Amino acid sequence: MTRAYSFLVSLVFITMTPSTPQVEAFSYHINCGASTDSTDSFNTTWLSDRFFSAGSSALVSEPLHFPLPSEKTLRFFPPSSSGKRNCYTFPSLPSPSRYLLRTFTVYDNYDAKSRPPSFDVSLSSTVLFSWRSPWPESTARNGAYSDLFASLPNTSSLDLCFYGFATDSPLVSSIELVQVHPAAYTNSNNLILVNYGRISCGAAAKPWGAGFTNHTDRFSRSWQPDYDFRTIPEDRDEVRSLSTDNSISGADEAPNYFPMKLYQSAVTTEGPLGYELSVDAKLDYTVWLHFAEIDSSVNKAGERVFDIFINDDNVTRLDIYNHVGAFAALTLNFTVKNLSDNVLTLKLVPAVGAPLICAIENYALVPVDPSTLPLQVSAMKALKESLRVPDRMGWNGDPCAPTNWDAWEGVTCRMTNDKTAHVISQIDLGSQGLKGFISDQISLLSDLVSLNLSSNSLGGEIPPGLGQKSLIQVDLSNNQLMGFIPDSLASSNLKLVLLNGNLLEGRVPEQLYSVGVHGGAIDLSGNKGLCGVPSLPSCPMFWEHGRLSTRGKIAIALSCLFVFCVVLLVAYIYIRRKRNDYDFALPHELMSLAAKRNRYQRQKSLMLLELESQHAKGLPSPFTPQ
Repeated sequence: MTRAYSFLVSLVFITMTPSTPQVEAFSYHINCGASTDSTDSFNTTWLSDRFFSAGSSALVSEPLHFPLPSEKTLRFFPPSSSGKRNCYTFPSLPSPSRYLLRTFTVYDNYDAKSRPPSFDVSLSSTVLFSWRSPWPESTARNGAYSDLFASLPNTSSLDLCFYGFATDSPLVSSIELVQVHPAAYTNSNNLILVNYGRISCGAAAKPWGAGFTNHTDRFSRSWQPDYDFRTIPEDRDEVRSLSTDNSISGADEAPNYFPMKLYQSAVTTEGPLGYELSVDAKLDYTVWLHFAEIDSSVNKAGERVFDIFINDDNVTRLDIYNHVGAFAALTLNFTVKNLSDNVLTLKLVPAVGAPLICAIENYALVPVDPSTLPLQVSAMKALKESLRVPDRMGWNGDPCAPTNWDAWEGVTCRMTNDKTAHVISQIDLGSQGLKGFISDQISLLSDLVSLNLSSNSLGGEIPPGLGQKSLIQVDLSNNQLMGFIPDSLASSNLKLVLLNGNLLEGRVPEQLYSVGVHGGAIDLSGNKGLCGVPSLPSCPMFWEHGRLSTRGKIAIALSCLFVFCVVLLVAYIYIRRKRNDYDFALPHELMSLAAKRNRYQRQKSLMLLELESQHAKGLPSPFTPQ
C-alpha cells in the first residue's frame, strides 16, 4: 500500500537551551476517535482520544486497508454542533521545551459523501497548512502524514486547532507529541519552518522511519524516497544508488539527531544530478543538504568535487572528503529568498568525478502571527467556563488569532500599539442562552471597551473588578444578577449602563447614577432592592447593599464607645467609694466602745438633770445633811 506523506510544518520559537537536553523525555501518542488504548506493530502505545474540544468519532470506510490502529479511526468536527474552530489542547507540558508534533489525516469516505472537506490547521496563532477539496485521490484514499517542530517558551499548553469552511467538518486521525532537543532546527523565534520535503536519496522505494518501518529516528521523522523528485538525468536508470553497512561518524548527534541510516545510502551519476520541490513562491526557504562519502573508491580529497546550484544560483563548491573524510556525516543549509515561481530547483554539477547526495530537506520561513496577550487569554478561558459558553460558538484556541480567521464568536479584538499582540476590545454575547456567572477574571481584560451579556440567565454578583478605565458601555440587563453594584463600576468612564431586569439591591453609587446626568444613559429599573437615587426608594439610614452601611457601622461604633465609657465611669465611682469606707472609718471594736461611752454619758447627764429638777422643787437631797 502506498500512503502519501505530506511534510507540512516545523514551528520554531527560539528559547533557552538547557545544559543537559533530554531527548524523548515526554511524549503523547493520541489515536483520534479511539475509545481504548492500543499498541501497534512498531511497539508504539497509542492513547485513547483525549484533549479535544468537541466533535465526534468515526471509522474509515475500509479499515482493513490501513495496517496501523491509529490510521483506522478519526475525529471530525461538525460546525453545526462544534463551531468552526476546534482544538486539541495538550496540557501540563514541560516548558520551556521543544516538541515534534506529527499528525495523520485521512478521509477514505468515512461519511459516505465522497467529498473530502476543506479546512485550515493552526498551531497556536499561525495557520500551518490548508486542506482544500477536492483532495488528490491518493491522499483522500490513503491519508497523509504531517510533522512539525514547536518550542514552548513560557507556557505549559499547546493548541492544535482546526477551522472548517462553510458546512465542512475538519478531521484528524492521529496526533503525536514528542519532546526533542531544544536546539533542533533552530531559527528566528518570529518564524515558522514549514517543511516542504524530507527526502532520503538512494533508500528503498518506500518511506521509512516512524509509522512506516522499524528504523529509528529519535525525532520520529519519516523519510520519503527521492525517486519522484529527481529531474536530472532524464533517464533515471543512469542514477546509481550507493549503500553501506559501515558506521557513519557524526550521525545521530545533537541537536538534530539525524539517523545513521540517512547517511548509509546515497545516489550519484556521471553528469548533473537535479531535483525539483514544489513550494509557495510568496515565502522564503532554508534548504538542508546531507552528504557522506560512502564510496570506498574515493579515498582522498579532490577525487569528488561538484558545484551546488539552488534556483540556478551557485551556492558553493563541495569536496565531501576534504571536509569530513570518508564515512562521516556532513550537513549544509542555505537560505533562499525571492522565488519567481512555485518550484525550487536543486542541481549538483560535477567538477571532478561524479556528484553525490544522501538527503534533502526544505523548510519555508513563515512569519509567526501575533497572539493574544497571555493574561487576556486566561481571562477569556475563565469566562468561557463561568458563562458556560456552548460548544457551537467555538470558543477554542487563541481568542483573536490567527488573523486570517475571525476571532471567537461575539468577540472583537484589536492590535496593541506596538503591533506585537492582540487584546480584547468588545464582548457581545446577548441572548445566547448563557446560564453561568461572570468570572472575576474579567478584570484582566484591561482593554475592554464594550460588554454585552444581556438577556441571558446569568446569576451571582457583578464582579468587583468590573469597571476598567477603558470600559465605555456595559449591558447586563435582563439576567438574574444579585447583590450590590460594585464601586469599581462607578469609578469607570462609562457612558452607557444597562442593569435593568435583575435582582440587584442596595444603594446605587451616586457617581454611577451621574452617568445619565452627564449625557450618558443608565437604566436601573426592575431591581426592587436598589435605592438611594432619584426614581428609586430611599435607603434605610443604617442599611446599605444588603448589610450595614458605613454610617450604620460608625453609629454602632460610637454607641459602643459611649456605653464602654459609661461602664468605666460607674466602675471608677464604685471603686472610689469602696476605698473611702476603708480608709476613714473606725474599726468595729472602737465603734462599739465609743457607742457605750456615749450611752453612759447620756445617762449620767439625764440623772444630773433630774437631781437639779428635784432640788429646785424643794425636795430633800440625799446628799444634804439633815
